[in-house]
Amino acid sequence: MRHTRLWAAFGAVIVLSFAVLGYFGFEIYRKAPPIPDRVVVASDGRALFTGQDIRDGQNVWQSLGGQQVGSIWGHGAYVAPDWSADWLHREATWLLDVWAQDEKGTTFDKLPAPERAALVERLKAEIRTNTYDAASGALTVSPLRARAIEAVSKHYTGVFGTDPAMAELRDAYAIPAATLKDPERQRLMNAFFFWAAWACGTERPGENVTYSNNWPSESLIGNHPSGAIVVWSVVSFVLLLAGIGALSWYFAAQRHRPTEDPVYPERDPLIGQQATPSMRATRKYFWVVAALIVAQIALGAVSAHYGVEGSGFYGIPLDRWLPYAVTRTWHVQLGIFWIATAWLATGLFIAPAVGGHEPKFQRAGVHFLFVCLLVIVVGSLAGQWFAIRQKLGFEANFWFGHQGYEYVDLGRFWQIFLFVGLCLWLFLVGRALWPAFKKGGENKNLLALFLVASTAIALFYGAGLMWGRQTNLAMAEYWRWWVVHLWVEGFFEVFATVVIAFLFTRMGLLRLATATSAVLFSTVLFLSGGIIGTFHHLYFTGTPTSVLALGATFSALEVVPLVLIGFEAYENLTLTRARPWVAAYKWPIYFFVAVAFWNLVGAGLFGFFINPPIALYYMQGLNTTPVHGHTALFGVYGMLGIGLMLFCLKGLSTHRAWKTGVLSFAFWTINIGLVLMVLLSLLPLGLLQTWASVEHGMWYARSAEFLQTPRMDTLRWLRILGDTIFAAGALALGWFVLGLKTGWSLRAEGDPSTEREREALQIGQPAEKET
Repeated sequence: MRHTRLWAAFGAVIVLSFAVLGYFGFEIYRKAPPIPDRVVVASDGRALFTGQDIRDGQNVWQSLGGQQVGSIWGHGAYVAPDWSADWLHREATWLLDVWAQDEKGTTFDKLPAPERAALVERLKAEIRTNTYDAASGALTVSPLRARAIEAVSKHYTGVFGTDPAMAELRDAYAIPAATLKDPERQRLMNAFFFWAAWACGTERPGENVTYSNNWPSESLIGNHPSGAIVVWSVVSFVLLLAGIGALSWYFAAQRHRPTEDPVYPERDPLIGQQATPSMRATRKYFWVVAALIVAQIALGAVSAHYGVEGSGFYGIPLDRWLPYAVTRTWHVQLGIFWIATAWLATGLFIAPAVGGHEPKFQRAGVHFLFVCLLVIVVGSLAGQWFAIRQKLGFEANFWFGHQGYEYVDLGRFWQIFLFVGLCLWLFLVGRALWPAFKKGGENKNLLALFLVASTAIALFYGAGLMWGRQTNLAMAEYWRWWVVHLWVEGFFEVFATVVIAFLFTRMGLLRLATATSAVLFSTVLFLSGGIIGTFHHLYFTGTPTSVLALGATFSALEVVPLVLIGFEAYENLTLTRARPWVAAYKWPIYFFVAVAFWNLVGAGLFGFFINPPIALYYMQGLNTTPVHGHTALFGVYGMLGIGLMLFCLKGLSTHRAWKTGVLSFAFWTINIGLVLMVLLSLLPLGLLQTWASVEHGMWYARSAEFLQTPRMDTLRWLRILGDTIFAAGALALGWFVLGLKTGWSLRAEGDPSTEREREALQIGQPAEKET
């Protein structure tokens, strides 16, 4: 009955949450910033841009790397500016200076305060007044604003072109000269940048906030936090405290219920398990995982270095062949690829073991899927390089090149290919599990949740196919976060929880009934806030205020289950001392302990640090975001992928003892390196940028004027310490995994320590420590 109630709660959460997500997704579609049919000058009707120019300009921006080169509406990379905030500020200051010069014969900054205030009020009316006519489809601008648009366009043409006067700025932005060689493409991208900035500065009809909810912070036009931003931030704080109190009460009540003392097996239940052919076939997936980890970290080091040397790598003009947009794209994509590969391979490994059945041609299917994944990785990365080098047209870029959206950068063809591959993976996992599911018994609930999570992993990636080549950016962002938040942060999390429960129950370290209840309860708790919490990414992406309210409320509830994650870490840690034979699984379990730690710190602490609307208003697009990104994506999902990989590799060599010195080194250096990377560099950079954003505006916090100061350079250089330690750990991990194939990570069969450990595994007595 207890499981029935939990399943009912699970179903209710899924149905209600997606109903809300779908309804307000339609609201985003209705109220997205309109793309005018034409932008015209009021005095003579001259057209500056057409709607097609803006849409094509969006495609130009995407082909350059999109969110991997600066950001739009706060989403993207951190070296170049946020183009929407930067354009808005440049246009505003141009207008103020021209008015001051024409009327007072001096610059705006030199005017007395009362006269500056008068011009600022005039500027607010100029920028914030919505002159879009839905009936005619025309957006009208004054002749003077048309001149401002042309002036800012000329500036960006120089930045992305070859203007020698912009060389220093290009270096600060890590943008190579002649990034855009075609003048027409430059014009089109300027049209898109203007539209993105217009949405940030112009009020919605009938409201006193802009399409972006007054983001970015820009005092010159009166962009300040709205009442909704402040109120819903307070509500989120209160809900977080209430949720923590309720969950603490629940856990306190559970502790007083009578429980049975755990009875652990005297010997390793997996010691006699024979790996099936398909299980053995997953080994090569993990070799690729280890190789991609090393490659990803190398690209991360190069991308970070572009922040201090924008045109090269220690004097090597690397940007001629691998510009920042390429290295950062590959860094992000490889992270997604290796984490997903580790988890998918775990599913393929676990399914026959749990199902007790090796379906016909299962091994061939595992081999075929592996080849498909390799083709997707190599093909998508190559397409992105060709796109950024401007060697593809708009259609070809969309299908085979770079879509420009962070985390889902790969072209549509590769997206479809990956989606089909995930469906094939679901078929392989499902057919191996099905016999066990049909048998029923105590396993059935956990198996059902495993199948639900596996189905969600395959199908929810399909959300990345919901936008088109020229979909309004507000809607593209809505669907993108379905993939990034729901696919990666949502159902992969459920899948991982179920897999770990399966591993521990098969090892006899958890009772099946207890594990099932715990997994169902934690899944319901997590998804209660997690599904609608997707909206916390969409506060300022052209969405209505209702999305802000929902995102603030439910993102606070997302954090609630994480505050008690210490219990999970402690319980996992104690399992390593449950029986002597568990020591053989010490390091995989230690990586699960690290997952719990980073879940609390990275996803919980640093996540909520930036999630309330008032915080994100000033922090979105600053280095506070990669603080959360690195500690949550690598700290949680990366560590989990490594832990699952090690568990599976151990399952493939239960009769061989590991030499774990290198693995111990890898674990500690990866975690210490990640801590130092954040505390010595990313967090101080982000906090200083936040200070600048609050005092001067988002444009200044992302400007070369601020970021290229000696203090900021020093903080970026300090990242070397953490990055070096982190990279050493990744190399050690790769060396260890390679050693499982070559033999240097395995103890010799005749080694006395191997014989002692084997005896301990068999009879449950402690083995002597390795000297």
